[in-house]
This record gives sequence, structure tokens and C-alpha cells, in this order.
Amino acid sequence: MCGIAGIMRRDGHAPDEALLNRLRDALLHRGPDGDGRYVKDGTGLIQTRLAIIDLKTGDQPLYGPNSSALVANGEIYNYVELWRDLDGVAFATQSDCEPPLHLYQRNGLAYPDRLRGMYAIALHDPAANRLLLSRDPFGIKPLYYTESESGFAFASEPQALIKAGLVKAEIRPEARTELLQLQFTTGRETIFSGIQRLLPGETLALSQGRIVERRRRAALPEGGPRIWTEAEALQRIGDSLTDSVTVHQRADVPYGMFLSGGIDSSVLLALMARLNDRPVRAFTVGFTGTGVHDERAHAAALCRTVGAEHISVEFGEADFWATLPQVAAAMDDPVADYAILPTWKLAREAAKELKVVLCGEGGDELFAGYGRYRSALRPWWRGGRVMRPRGIMDKLGVLRDAPRGWRDGIAASEAVANLPGRTRLQVAQAVDCTDWLPNDLLTKVDRCLMAHGLEGRTPFLDPVVADIAFRLDDGQKIAKGLGKYLLRKWLERALPQAQPFSSKRGFTVPVGEWIAARGATLGPLVARQPGIAEIVRPGAAEALFRDGGKRQGLAAWTLLFYALWHRHHILGRPAAGDVFSALEA
Repeated sequence: MCGIAGIMRRDGHAPDEALLNRLRDALLHRGPDGDGRYVKDGTGLIQTRLAIIDLKTGDQPLYGPNSSALVANGEIYNYVELWRDLDGVAFATQSDCEPPLHLYQRNGLAYPDRLRGMYAIALHDPAANRLLLSRDPFGIKPLYYTESESGFAFASEPQALIKAGLVKAEIRPEARTELLQLQFTTGRETIFSGIQRLLPGETLALSQGRIVERRRRAALPEGGPRIWTEAEALQRIGDSLTDSVTVHQRADVPYGMFLSGGIDSSVLLALMARLNDRPVRAFTVGFTGTGVHDERAHAAALCRTVGAEHISVEFGEADFWATLPQVAAAMDDPVADYAILPTWKLAREAAKELKVVLCGEGGDELFAGYGRYRSALRPWWRGGRVMRPRGIMDKLGVLRDAPRGWRDGIAASEAVANLPGRTRLQVAQAVDCTDWLPNDLLTKVDRCLMAHGLEGRTPFLDPVVADIAFRLDDGQKIAKGLGKYLLRKWLERALPQAQPFSSKRGFTVPVGEWIAARGATLGPLVARQPGIAEIVRPGAAEALFRDGGKRQGLAAWTLLFYALWHRHHILGRPAAGDVFSALEA
């Protein structure tokens, strides 16, 4: 797990050392254990390292045949199997990231097809004057790039490209509208003009600072559901998850998990407790004295059942006001999802004693846990509807201009996901895996954890698991009004104390309560921020923060996040102090 960045000049001259230094300095928080550099002809690569596997000889760049060089962010979980399969290769290190260099020599641009893991890789082949950039199929690890007349540059975070002086911090209005309506942005284009994302599963080939070829590896299997009996499906679910959790625990440093008490994290707890000789360290966040459900007591009981060590983390109103400016500053690719707040504090606490945590991201998408999937199964005349039909700001009269085109990215994903043989449920799941998962949930995990030097691993987002979960019959995913039906059945057998069929409340954060209590003060402060004043009608923000209501509360939270994000990433103001002092500055 690391930060990577680099440059490929069109004129073939060596990249400027000061520029490479600025890229490195902007990514030091991602790799506090060291940094490395490679410069050859017109290409320069840098890496800041968070050492997880091969602590002694795994420093990067790594070198392969024909003087090829690689820097990577992430983990290749099947590196042990690749060592065995790449017979005849004399490996120079024990690093999980060395096998890709040798796979490239054998398979060219198709080298990522053999990789099982989360990764963003930059590989330079000086003999062919070629630079390859690759990202894992689910988009667990980020990678961004910009093109100019002088060449091509990339980095693990957009802010590195901006701080290095390669791109100006300018807003794309279309992406801003998406953010305000969806809480995240879609597709290749980011909210910053001139900065693009490498898409999940994509490999770019560059020569002389220009993209010459694109290739993409799908995260989900093609075709419709497979016909398995319930017993067969349960066996396959258990086998695939056991396999995935086993390889996701490969590390030379201490690891633990985030335990929400829900289905997905309880599945991980059951498997980790079974696979480890030492007690699993499980961190759970909760909110005392609020109207939202607190899962800590349930999570602690589960830990006692399996002999795990439970660590309770309190996130209170004081944490909300104190940490939000820092969190908004860390979310340079903005995600206005209130789950960033408890994730930030969980990461901060876990990083005091661990370097790796496993978490349950992806379980809802692959096993169909969201309520919107049940709607997707129904025809329109029975209440079925398209995914995300309404935006956060719709019909609130807050924005100066009515939001238009904000659903275009979702519609484009729907068109691509609608492959022959897929059911309506599979299409809905695939749409979420295209944008919502990488551009919201996984961006949240990446930024919040990497800000604290902590690696997050997602065992559900594994090709071995996806090949089973996505191919389950619709009725094995959703039955009796419940999503994740067979996953619940598996958990009921593996850890009945989890009570997977009991009535549970979804995980939420009481931001609405906290904002409403201070709305009269907060509204005018938010309204006068330059990023808000240019898009919100006069008086509308004050009324929104003052009036309350569930929809109004969500909209108020989104504007508050955007105001703080805009101050830091567009205006360049420091993320100092609490929410009120930041907005008053």
C-alpha cells in the first residue's frame, strides 16, 4: 500500500527533479515507511511506501527483465501462487509486487489478467519506450492522470497533480452537479478540469507521453445466473469467502478488522476467527445519546462468542465538528457520504496498533443487499423504478440553476451493464459496481485510511467471490423481502449469534441531528462561502439549515461538506480548527 506518481515527457528529456519531489511530498502520508525513485530517458516514477509484505527487500522501484521497472500501490494477494507458476524465474525479492514484472514479459498488456488483488501499477519498459498504467478491476486502488502538450503525468490522488503545479484547481460544473445530487461523481472525468481517472480494470499503454492503447479487464463475470441448488450455492459461497479471507490476511504486519455488526462484517469475523490462532482485533464505532442505532453491544457480544478482542470507538457530536474540515481536506476526489466521518476515526484508532484492517465493502453490491435492488426486480407497474431516480437537491428550491444531466453518468453505466443474459437485478448490481462502489465507498476507505498510514482490504471484492456471488439466481439473493438471502443463511450456520434474519437497522450517522441543533448559526456561515454563494439562491441555504426535515438535513449536510471541500481544494485555505472556525476564517 503506497502512493505512486510519475511523468512521461514527449520530448524524451529527463523529468524535472523538483517536480518529482513535489509529487512525492504530496503523497508522503500514503507511505510513511520510505520512498523510491526511478528516472530513465523521458520517464520518471516515484513511490512512497507503506511496508506490509517483504519488509526487508520490498522497497520500490522493483526491477525486472530488460531493465523494466515498476512502482505499485496495493497488494497482489496471489503472489505466492504466482511464484510457483512462474517456474524458472529468479525472483530478486519476496515482494508481492515483483511477479507483475515477469508476467509482463510473458503476456504484455494482458499481464494484469493473472493478478488477484487491489492495485494501481506503473510499469516502464525502456526497451520498448513504453509506460503501462493498470488499475484493479473493482477500482479498490485509485489512479488519476492529466495530459498536456509536454507529456503525461499520473498520481494516486488528484491533489498531488495540483500541488505539483501540473493542473490548476478548477471545477467542472457538470461534476459538481453530480456531487450535489449523488454525493459522488461518475465516469472517467473528475470534478477537476483536466484530471481524469484510470477506470477500474483499465490498462493504459503510453509511448512518448501519449496514450497509444487502452485495455480493460471486467470485474464481474458475463452472462446470467447459474443454476445451483441451495446446498451447492451455500458450499460455493463458503469456499470462495474462506479462500478470499485467507489470502487477504497475507501480511508481515499486525492486522485486524472493522466490525459494524451487520451481515458482511459478521461474515468476516466468523471466518477470521476460524482462520487465526490469535484473537481477532475488531473495531466498532457507535454514537451515544442519539436517535440512530448503535451496534456496539451486538458487535461486542459476537466478539465474545468467537474469542475476538472488541475495541469500541465513540464518535460524538464534538468529533463531528472537530474532524470534518480535516476529512473534507483528505477527500480530494470528493465524496459527500457521511460514512467518511466514522471511517476516519476508526482508521485513526486502529492505526495506533495495526497496519492492515479487513472490512466488508462490496458485500451489498455482490450479494444484493440494498433496498433499491428489490425495487429493480419489480416491473414499473408494481412500483419498480430505475436506479437513483431522484437527486438530493431535487424540488428543494436551493440551487440557482435546476440540476440537469446529473444522471447521465448512471444512465451510461446502465447501458454498458445491460449485457445479454443478465437479469434486471444483475444490471442494477453492475451499475453500482461501475461508479458507486469505486467513486464513493472505495474512495472513502482509501482516503480515510491512507491519511493514517493504514491499509484497508476488502475480501468481498475478489474475483473468486464475485464469480460465485454475482452468478447466484435472483431468488437466492433476494427472498422473503430480504437481500443477501443466501449469505444470511450461510452466516446463520457459521455464526448463529449474529442473528442474520433478525430485523436490523441500516448503518447511519446522526449528522442531521447535529446540524439541526446548530442550524441557525451554521446556515449563514455556509451561505456566505464562495463555493456556495455561486450556486445557491440567496436565503435558501439559511432556510435549509433552519427548517430541518430528513431530506433537508441530507441536503444541508451535502452543502456543508461541499463548502469545506471547496475552501480547501479550490481556494487553497488550510483545514485548521473546527467547522465553525474554518467557515469563519
